[in-house]
Amino acid sequence: MRADGGSVADLVVLESPVFSDERGLFREWFRADALPGAAAFRVAQANLSVSEHNVVRGLHYSLAEEGQAKLVTCAAGVVDDVIVDIREGSPTFGALDVVRLEAGAGRAVYLPPGVAHGFVVRSASATLVYLLSSPYNAPVELEISPFDPALGVPWDLDGEAVLSPKDAAAPTLAERRAAGQLPRYP
Repeated sequence: MRADGGSVADLVVLESPVFSDERGLFREWFRADALPGAAAFRVAQANLSVSEHNVVRGLHYSLAEEGQAKLVTCAAGVVDDVIVDIREGSPTFGALDVVRLEAGAGRAVYLPPGVAHGFVVRSASATLVYLLSSPYNAPVELEISPFDPALGVPWDLDGEAVLSPKDAAAPTLAERRAAGQLPRYP
């Protein structure tokens, strides 16, 4: 397993071999010893998300007191995974990374606590699996508009975006910042 960084501070893209034959495929999508600082990554919750073509989910983040790191991979289909650094005081505040996650490609993304996360489905449908370092806690789970022009996320849609009502009504990064609702960089 190999680990590389991105534009966002502390982001890690994990690459692992995929073994396939006539039965299907096998891959090891997470190993604690391959993740820099993995000793601090404790799994508290696992999520599975199934979405259709052109669904945009995000940009979501958590203000959980203990922070919330995520490890994300694609189990079926193809997505463009988007990570935006919204942590006050971060040396890469405002930076974004787009990582293509494709089932069978051997790629996973570690998102450090405090970054915003979203994705767009590029295939007919896609299934993402997440490991989270803290459980869902509705009052501290927030969102930023995925189409905030100040962020300039390159969603690369080939049709109309499909959004939840909550994501469609999400405030901009500037509005969250003015309200004091952004995480702090460690």
